[in-house]
Amino acid sequence: MARRSKKTAGNGTKDERFRDIAQNRRARFEYEILERVEAGLVLQGTEVKGLRDHGATIGEAYVVIRDGEAWLVGANIPEYANAGMSGHLPDRTRKLLMHRREIERFADRLREKGLALVPLRLYFKEGRAKVEVGLGRGKSVHDKRQTIIKRETDRDLARANKRG
Repeated sequence: MARRSKKTAGNGTKDERFRDIAQNRRARFEYEILERVEAGLVLQGTEVKGLRDHGATIGEAYVVIRDGEAWLVGANIPEYANAGMSGHLPDRTRKLLMHRREIERFADRLREKGLALVPLRLYFKEGRAKVEVGLGRGKSVHDKRQTIIKRETDRDLARANKRG
């Protein structure tokens, strides 16, 4: 049986298997993203239900590497309302599933000054929760101003093209 690689189902609706849960737009503004990697998340059952129902926030989250393992710190996954006694802590630290060589490579790169691992996007891929992690270098105030100017220029050009 062939796998579907498209992001939409046959009837034109968005495919549930590729749904975005949360994006960290602030990280794209604060950091120049040098490298990206997809990582799996170790979640409890109620966390998956919470992601499907209420989404999550990763704006304040970051990734640390401890003892050869990658951990997602500061991500908020809301509690599932019907969980009962077996709920989860919304702000707990979650383990990321990455290849050992990827973790070692990022650990070496993080020793450089000004680099950080930040989550960029949290999404479902074929029913499994994934997080896109980016290695970012902090932007200076000047770089941020340049980003704002470029965004406004692009927006003005798009408006002009739309008018004709």
